[in-house]
Amino acid sequence: MNTPPLASGPEGRTALRPLLDTVLDALGEGTRLRGGPLPAGGPGAVADRVRDALGAVLPDEGDPDALRHLVRALAEGSADPADPFCAAHLHCPPLAVAAAADLAVSVLNPSLDSWDQAPAASELEELLTRALANEVYAETLRGAGLYRHAAPSRGATSPHRPDALITTGGTESNQLALLLARETLGPGVRLICGENAHHSLPRAAWLLGLPEPVIVPTPHGTLDPATLDKALHGPSVVAATAGTTDAGLIDPLPEIAALCAHRGARLHVDAAYGGGLLFSSRHRAKLTGLSAAGTVTLDLHKLGWQPVAAGLLAVRDAQDLAALTQHADYLNADDDTEAGLPDLLGRSLRTTRRPDILKTAVTLKTLGRTGLGTLVDQVCDLARQFARLVHDHPRFELHEPPTISTVLFRPTDATDDALAAVRRQLLTDGRAVLGRARADGRLWLKATLLNPTTRPADLADLLHLVEGTTPR
Repeated sequence: MNTPPLASGPEGRTALRPLLDTVLDALGEGTRLRGGPLPAGGPGAVADRVRDALGAVLPDEGDPDALRHLVRALAEGSADPADPFCAAHLHCPPLAVAAAADLAVSVLNPSLDSWDQAPAASELEELLTRALANEVYAETLRGAGLYRHAAPSRGATSPHRPDALITTGGTESNQLALLLARETLGPGVRLICGENAHHSLPRAAWLLGLPEPVIVPTPHGTLDPATLDKALHGPSVVAATAGTTDAGLIDPLPEIAALCAHRGARLHVDAAYGGGLLFSSRHRAKLTGLSAAGTVTLDLHKLGWQPVAAGLLAVRDAQDLAALTQHADYLNADDDTEAGLPDLLGRSLRTTRRPDILKTAVTLKTLGRTGLGTLVDQVCDLARQFARLVHDHPRFELHEPPTISTVLFRPTDATDDALAAVRRQLLTDGRAVLGRARADGRLWLKATLLNPTTRPADLADLLHLVEGTTPR
């Protein structure tokens, strides 16, 4: 048997070209077979199709057509975030240029646990993470006369300047944020967050052995500073949210930041969703107060249109990252570090990790601030248009005007059970993917609009589809 060709090396390009054609053709075939935003038939039907395509997991003899068959099966059985009727979750359609950049990462396969495995990737990550951290903390840096668009060169950043780490997303970023809070304030530090906070925060407190978190009621969807003040006792890390999962709401960051400063509490802001507003000159002001946070969670696989994963944790003071320092002689020997080889082991809780920063670097360089900001503006505009359609429709009720790009709505007079059944029917039929959220004691349908190519007519058609599925 001949040795299968490698993706890199002298034969890599020759081997990859026909395989890429196979993948693209299979993606097209699967999309046509699916015919909508979701495969029809529900979990059982999808499972049967996948089993049929896979057959034996480890056959005695290989199948040269496996790539085509399995990619087609995956495409046929996938939710398509590029379909305008796929609007349930913070699940964005990735930009083509970002996906293409991700291919290069898979081919070259660098691992960011030591410099000699990823020389260029490690430098690119350092430049991009510090530049993005500067964006997060621009208010603070401008106030000190230190803000600049250009990323600093290696070694030029003071340990007390902002920095950022690459993560797999909001869950890992939030866990890292609480870990840094624990190492800074001690093991008795208590998490205080709202009921609107992401589930990963209380779970991270549990994983890290922190005291039982204080969960503050948020009856109106956002943290109330006066209620928060009453909950502050002893060493605390307050987690505010900029872009809640259910409704895309933003906590009053300036007031919370002032309260934390007054009471000596550490502030973390989970801006996994809303952080993308930083790129928009029209919407950036919604994040005023973000710079006061000691740590900030960002996810560019939401309002950044990156393939998963593209998470970051920004820190206001890079000195905090010293808590992550680890030593393994085969990766960061002292004499190598003293000789100038960068130490990467303290840049993550993971050891082996791919350079997810490449796709982000390519996107930022290709689109620029203006291009990325335009995409943010487009989806925010779409949400407002959809909200107006709902508001003006006699058979629908709008929860609130959207803050970012999430709209909660429901058929007028429908029971919660009927609403849940409508959503499941649309899923089973493969006609629409809508989320669900509870607010004001009721169940709502949730449309999270992250596709900038969606047209106003698509929004009207989506509402008409829900109306036609709702029993009268």
